Amino acid sequence: MARILIADDEPRIAGFIAKGLTAAGHTTTSVADGIRALDYGSSGEFDLLILDIGMPRMDGFKVLSALRAMNCSVPVIVLTARDSLPDTLAALDGGADDYMSKPFRFEELLSRIRLRLRDNPAVQEDTAPASGDVSLDVDLRSAIVRGRSVQLSAREFAMARVFVDNAGKLLSREQLLSRVWGYDFDGASNVVDVYVGYLRAKLGPEHFQSVRGAGYRFTPVPAGTTGPDAESGSTTLHNG
Repeated sequence: MARILIADDEPRIAGFIAKGLTAAGHTTTSVADGIRALDYGSSGEFDLLILDIGMPRMDGFKVLSALRAMNCSVPVIVLTARDSLPDTLAALDGGADDYMSKPFRFEELLSRIRLRLRDNPAVQEDTAPASGDVSLDVDLRSAIVRGRSVQLSAREFAMARVFVDNAGKLLSREQLLSRVWGYDFDGASNVVDVYVGYLRAKLGPEHFQSVRGAGYRFTPVPAGTTGPDAESGSTTLHNG
């Protein structure tokens, strides 16, 4: 788990990133101006900074320059709508570790974050969250179910992670949409039901209980369980 500072003055973007990173097991703090970004970023309390350029009070270039002048070595990923080559070179030459332009794919941002955190031995990332007979490998984006390796897509893995981290808890469709897709998805979509169907097929239907009108619950199966109950599922399931 890493402590990640998000410096962005667009609340929807910052909230989207925070929800996704929280679902991936990280702890986040958000600030909306450059002065606070410099104050928090230089505190030594964070393992990585996601930095926007166009912020009030102090822009991201000045924040980055001030951090490096203070010999602050926190990894910085610049995430901005400014995608020109001069801006990219200015950020990288100024000490940024990576540069991404908006709009962006969250899966790519998460991959770049993992790459930067991998260089930091102080960050102990949970690479194998598990519940019952299901364990997840964060690096390989796969699951192990009763000794069987299952490859998952980025969205499938994100949803599986939310379920495993909240095993036994009832999660509404709105909660799953928020944590896996973030701010930019149509809440009226049936995408949650579709992806639960994918996970049932890959991890086993016995793990997913549908509570009509309320949402879904991940039900752990004790590790080592075999036989008909483990294969067919002892929990009554509904399609709603």
